Amino acid sequence: MNKVPGTLKLGLLRGQMEIIQFSRQKEAVVFTIFFPVILLAIFGSVFKDTIAPGVTFSQYFVAGMIASGLVNSGFQNIAINIPIERDMGAIKRLRGTPLPITSYFIGKAISVFASMVVQVLILLAIGVAFFGLNMPTELSKWLTFTWLLVLGTASSTALGVAFSSVPKNGRGASAIVSPVVIILQFFSGVFFVFTQLPGWMQQVAAIFPLKWLTQGMRSVFLPDTFAAQEVAKSWEGGRTAIILFVWLIVGLFFAVKTFRWENK
Repeated sequence: MNKVPGTLKLGLLRGQMEIIQFSRQKEAVVFTIFFPVILLAIFGSVFKDTIAPGVTFSQYFVAGMIASGLVNSGFQNIAINIPIERDMGAIKRLRGTPLPITSYFIGKAISVFASMVVQVLILLAIGVAFFGLNMPTELSKWLTFTWLLVLGTASSTALGVAFSSVPKNGRGASAIVSPVVIILQFFSGVFFVFTQLPGWMQQVAAIFPLKWLTQGMRSVFLPDTFAAQEVAKSWEGGRTAIILFVWLIVGLFFAVKTFRWENK
């Protein structure tokens, strides 16, 4: 009798399948990977002002778009696609296989991470070539970038799975999920300098992970002197890690509690 592979191995195999399926959806690939690039080209070409010594808005915006890309690839993409897969019966069919729900989540996380890596490479290349983005030279900044990418991917994936139970069906998923992401992008300082936003908006944004992801990415790609422009006058790396980890736990809890294999 053949032995059933372990949860992690099944998750890795599921991840490969998710990547293949995603790459075959041309519209999803363009929207998820290239839409942030299009926004960067538009905003970077229009807004060329210097917002601090040695920092242009284009450089600021690149850091925000990398953080926002994590939310687009993870939370938004998954929260929309799972209800569609549920409508099609694809998830229900998986229930009759040896695939554990944990392996399904691992597969989703791998797909998100793979698309995010491609998106980040493209954003960095365009940012350096056309908008004066300075690549970090210190090892500590690359280590910060790595844990932000990993923790941001994990929390966005978990929250996306959890939120996928909110839409009643796949047809209405985009109408529910997309406005949430757009509002968070405006509140979190992706499109505008965060400290120039109204105080109440800053306080609301501080509750959610995107604000901390954008601030973390700024600490990687902007000079250390820009930390004085932040609300706390520092990068708050430790607080960023704690808040992202808390949201990861919250996302995992609700993902397990609310995940449905089929529509009610």
